[in-house]
Amino acid sequence: MSTHIGAEPGRVAPTVLLPGDPLRARWIAENFLEDATCYSEVRGMYGYTGTWHGLPVSVQGSGMGQPSMAIYVNELFQDYGVRRIVRVGSCGAVTERVALRDVVIASGACTDSSMNRLRFHGLDYAAVADFGLLRAAHDAASTRTDVTAHVGLIFSGDSFYSPRPELMVPMVEHGVLAVEMEACALYTLAASYARQALVVCTVSDHIVTGEETTALQREQTFGPMVEIALAAALAETGS
Repeated sequence: MSTHIGAEPGRVAPTVLLPGDPLRARWIAENFLEDATCYSEVRGMYGYTGTWHGLPVSVQGSGMGQPSMAIYVNELFQDYGVRRIVRVGSCGAVTERVALRDVVIASGACTDSSMNRLRFHGLDYAAVADFGLLRAAHDAASTRTDVTAHVGLIFSGDSFYSPRPELMVPMVEHGVLAVEMEACALYTLAASYARQALVVCTVSDHIVTGEETTALQREQTFGPMVEIALAAALAETGS
């Protein structure tokens, strides 16, 4: 039983979807998983386990930002033997190549966080997705007509309200599609534990155009992203 999840051994599946919002975790469990049961309500960060097409799947809220998410990822890998984690979150588009409600499948994550600099003694580490999960998510997204998906770089920021937004300009010029707050730490921790990880995000707001979704829409209307993530995890589990 871990400190922040508190589930009994065996209650968490080898495959975990990881939304930041615990209410989105509950919505996913209620709308996509069969026979879902709650294994954790510690700090209001809900965790559920059920099945999807016969595959055991858990969904665990992780909070906002890399430090919060890292707590849950460390415990999932270390204490519950989780094999793969797919983050299903929201992101902000930073280029007009990406539209509101598009899905971004993150091949790699840039960051302004000091977490990796501390880990790698000041060196820059390339935090990238597991290729099997990435390929499976791309394949799943390519069959859909209800959503536009992009594969590319994402930026994991430590500040939601950045005091230096101009620093994103060279990032966009070098291919960054969107910003969020968790991917870099997830990819780094997965590499550290020799596990699989992927980040699939829905564009919830557009920094260039000013478009945005509501809190309720972010919680309950990002279904295509969830189905792409589940399909990718299922494909890798069966491979």
